[in-house]
Amino acid sequence: MDLSITTLALLVLAPLLVWRVYTRIKARMTRQRSIVSRHYTGVLVFGAMIAVPAAQLLAQPYSLGALAVGTVFGIGWSIWALKRTRYEDTPQGYFFTPAARLGILMAMVLVARVLYIGVEIYANQGKGIPAPRLTDSPLTMLCVGLTAGYFGYYSAGLLRWRRRLRKALDHS
Repeated sequence: MDLSITTLALLVLAPLLVWRVYTRIKARMTRQRSIVSRHYTGVLVFGAMIAVPAAQLLAQPYSLGALAVGTVFGIGWSIWALKRTRYEDTPQGYFFTPAARLGILMAMVLVARVLYIGVEIYANQGKGIPAPRLTDSPLTMLCVGLTAGYFGYYSAGLLRWRRRLRKALDHS
């Protein structure tokens, strides 16, 4: 096996990259202020992560089905995570603490799949094999659906929580 310096650097840096991504995601899974505009952004961004590939996959039923199944399971896990979330209405503002392990797991599923695709592209360099598109693999679409379904529905759940609080204040 002939290992080039670039391959060795990749082998050394990949675990460091994974650890860095993990620590950044973990840092976001702590108590945080509920900002309505961020929740709307989450719904829109993660909704687009589902809608854009779905529009491209109309002629690929397996990948479209994988995206749909991933989205359904992601929403299911999000429902469970919203029940485990701690919500706070304090004089300083509204805060929530997400179910950290579940959020980290959902984010790392997509990160791991993207890293795998990156390694695949690197391994096929110079072999005349075209680089895969994200929508080419049903497994990738499953991972996209899981992550986008989870975070999109989670954001929508936070919006519903804030709306209930507003209605309670209006009726007081």
